[in-house]
Amino acid sequence: MLICSPLEQFAIVPLIPIWIGNLYLSFTNSSFFMLLAISLALLFFHMVTVNGGHIVPNAWQSVVEMIYEFVLNLVNEQISGNSTKQRFFPIIFVIFTFLLFCNCIGMIPYSFTVTSHFIVTFALSLSIFIGITIVGFQTHGLHFFSFLLPQGVPLPLAPFLVLLELISYCFRALSLGIRLFANMMAGHSLVKILSGFAWTMLSMGGIMYIASLAPFLIVFALTGLELGVAVLQAYVFTILLCIYLNDAINLH
Repeated sequence: MLICSPLEQFAIVPLIPIWIGNLYLSFTNSSFFMLLAISLALLFFHMVTVNGGHIVPNAWQSVVEMIYEFVLNLVNEQISGNSTKQRFFPIIFVIFTFLLFCNCIGMIPYSFTVTSHFIVTFALSLSIFIGITIVGFQTHGLHFFSFLLPQGVPLPLAPFLVLLELISYCFRALSLGIRLFANMMAGHSLVKILSGFAWTMLSMGGIMYIASLAPFLIVFALTGLELGVAVLQAYVFTILLCIYLNDAINLH
């Protein structure tokens, strides 16, 4: 009997091999599902807002308005300063929508979860970290370095505290990517393991056929939980982005 590994669902498969000299840049299943997520998001928002929407919103327009208001409230609550925070709303909205669609598409059977790969989440978090750092220097200049040394710190402890604060600040990019990747990969792996266990019991027949109902019920429950985690992780990533951006704009 062929036993499939729970990690097979995370395999990167080249769809269109592309060689540029000695550089291998293939169009993979990960690239395809990222492109699919962006395309579906753009198509969804375009179809809802193509004619300016309806005075009395339908179900789809209500979903779009709910997402818009949710991200807008998140920005207003987490970022201080009325004069600057609204200019960051578009990029925050795009990031939340992209992660939401990627995570939800990954819940479809035989699809691919883009955010279950650390290289994707780390590339996203690192680019955000670099952008936030640039915003901090544009806002405060060299005074941005003051976040490394809080006020009232004894001078002998200053070198150690500066080093610790610098390491802590740089690890934000790493932790932001790891959190999303680890939660998505762990949840999908658990669902796959329990699904395989339930299918094995079902194939054995007899009393195992009845006993397999329990794992199947657990799988259905975990699938619903994983769908909630997919939405929650997009929210957590976005709210941490807002917090880090607020720290860069408003030094304490």
